[in-house]
Amino acid sequence: MTVVGNPRSWSCQWLPILILLLGTGHGPGVEGVTHYKAGDPVILYVNKVGPYHNPQETYHYYQLPVCCPEKIRHKSLSLGEVLDGDRMAESLYEIRFRENVEKRILCHMQLSSAQVEQLRQAIEELYYFEFVVDDLPIRGFVGYMEESGFLPHSHKIGLWTHLDFHLEFHGDRIIFANVSVRDVKPHSLDGLRPDEFLGLTHTYSVRWSETSVERRSDRRRGDDGGFFPRTLEIHWLSIINSMVLVFLLVGFVAVILMRVLRNDLARYNLDEETTSAGSGDDFDQGDNGWKIIHTDVFRFPPYRGLLCAVLGVGAQFLALGTGIIVMALLGMFNVHRHGAINSAAILLYALTCCISGYVSSHFYRQIGGERWVWNIILTTSLFSVPFFLTWSVVNSVHWANGSTQALPATTILLLLTVWLLVGFPLTVIGGIFGKNNASPFDAPCRTKNIAREIPPQPWYKSTVIHMTVGGFLPFRYPPFIPWLLLSGS
Repeated sequence: MTVVGNPRSWSCQWLPILILLLGTGHGPGVEGVTHYKAGDPVILYVNKVGPYHNPQETYHYYQLPVCCPEKIRHKSLSLGEVLDGDRMAESLYEIRFRENVEKRILCHMQLSSAQVEQLRQAIEELYYFEFVVDDLPIRGFVGYMEESGFLPHSHKIGLWTHLDFHLEFHGDRIIFANVSVRDVKPHSLDGLRPDEFLGLTHTYSVRWSETSVERRSDRRRGDDGGFFPRTLEIHWLSIINSMVLVFLLVGFVAVILMRVLRNDLARYNLDEETTSAGSGDDFDQGDNGWKIIHTDVFRFPPYRGLLCAVLGVGAQFLALGTGIIVMALLGMFNVHRHGAINSAAILLYALTCCISGYVSSHFYRQIGGERWVWNIILTTSLFSVPFFLTWSVVNSVHWANGSTQALPATTILLLLTVWLLVGFPLTVIGGIFGKNNASPFDAPCRTKNIAREIPPQPWYKSTVIHMTVGGFLPFRYPPFIPWLLLSGS
């Protein structure tokens, strides 16, 4: 089935940057709830379908052989909604505010064997669907599958042809929406011959009930039962456990370093009179341990431009993460609005580009860098270019498989325009300010003119091994790490 797009469906992507600043079309902290009168039509949008255990793999709802209008009209979406893989379109469901409906016919269908097989594959992969009512997502399964026994093995597949919509309202606003198939018998898709057509009649019911909850945000989390597996939700206990682990590891390292420094300082203080009587020409006479390299610690690295670019991008992402967390804590995100955080992340990334340019250029100038223009170009492309190349491959795979996670061409052009007109200029402006405000680097100790020769190291102390182990440890927590740190002291 071919989905015909509305020419106006992506028109909002070309609105001025002011729309991007608003992100979702509502101000910070505003829920964006529509006010209805009794009998007003409530539009139900069909959105997407996909495997239950892989919510990132989504397809348009009308790619399945389901009831759909003759001409499909898409809803104009915000940037965040498009990035979230939403492709909302109008449906055939007729819902009116506070008017109950009992088993109304949606459509009659005659499915071929190929269409039935498409539905069977979707049900076997546990496909779920997502509808949207007044910015409230409602989800359910496409069909029902039952497997029992070993010998003989039974495999039954059925399609839900009736949906019960339950909506709660307070005054003139919709507070909650849900869909269920309780007390509904699925239509069997088994035993169909290749040349046989399957006749289906899709129906639906709508039930309204009044609730004392005045705002959607006041509704307790989990009242809807939670649709996705718990593994896909935020595990606050795991986050707290990770934070405690980080503090413990930092404490272990600090104790080890303090013990080493205390022993070294005690030895140096005891030998101070003896070492002071030695020749001053031998700068390292009597030094051992970490003091052997104290004259090389502040030596400028050979790839100073890359170091400064990494430092600038890191400062930018630190500001970006802090900004998103602060906005979330202040309640500036409408959790019922699709793609609100995605829009905020794009906005903050573009605005914080000035931080990366300033930090990188400032430090680059401090350590004696002269090619500051090249440093700014490296800073602005250090993250964006690898990210764009990786995303191009992933987006191409989504596009080849018809997934809604593939971004439209207009959205891609919009993101490139934002980067070229906002992100890159702010990086250059920040770099100019950082270069002009930089002062010479003042090291707290002397640096030798000739670098100390470093002896060859074994393979397990190479840079590649350090990068691999250092990147792997944050994602794994073997219980023997604290023991290794303590035993290493």
